[in-house]
Amino acid sequence: MGKPAETDRPHLKSLSHSFTLDLALGFQHRTDAERFLKEFKERLAKFGLELHPDKTRLIEFGRFAARDRQQRGEGKPETFAFLGFTHYCGQRHKTATFTVWRTTAKKRMAAKLKAIKVELQRRMHHRVVEVGAWLWKVVSGYYQYHAVPGNIDQLSTFKHRLHRLWRNVLARRSQTARKKWAKYTPVFDRWIPTPRILHPYPEARFYATHPS
Repeated sequence: MGKPAETDRPHLKSLSHSFTLDLALGFQHRTDAERFLKEFKERLAKFGLELHPDKTRLIEFGRFAARDRQQRGEGKPETFAFLGFTHYCGQRHKTATFTVWRTTAKKRMAAKLKAIKVELQRRMHHRVVEVGAWLWKVVSGYYQYHAVPGNIDQLSTFKHRLHRLWRNVLARRSQTARKKWAKYTPVFDRWIPTPRILHPYPEARFYATHPS
């Protein structure tokens, strides 16, 4: 790509205040990562752009991170948040081989539950079947994105907290003493799907796209 004209640069500066770009890059050697980061910052600076200081960091991550840190007497490899997931180094349960586990980031889950709570309160006096149909679509969409290997516990937590939110709204609606959980079970079972893993492991997707 050729060098941008001088007249393009003010336009890029104005965009820097309204657009963000999230990147997660991997390097085999730390020196390569440090060199790339230095050159990337210099490149951005030419267009009046800069990296977010609170979101830019170098971490030791990958297949040998845990082993190398243990040899140095350090703790577990750091985690990082990206695209709504917290990524961390781990092992497959059956084979003990290295894999990258992903769990829903706490802030992402909290924000989603907060939005659902507001909407449940707004729909408090709607028919249960209408609210349930809406919840089914919302929860199914949430699972479709977050149902990755290793995230079943977080999905179950999401479902449990959603049960509590809806139960509280239904109890307020009835203006009577709160019923026992068992009274709401048929409603929850009908309209809130049970979480299950919907996506394969990353290497399975790779081999499906690039068969040997």
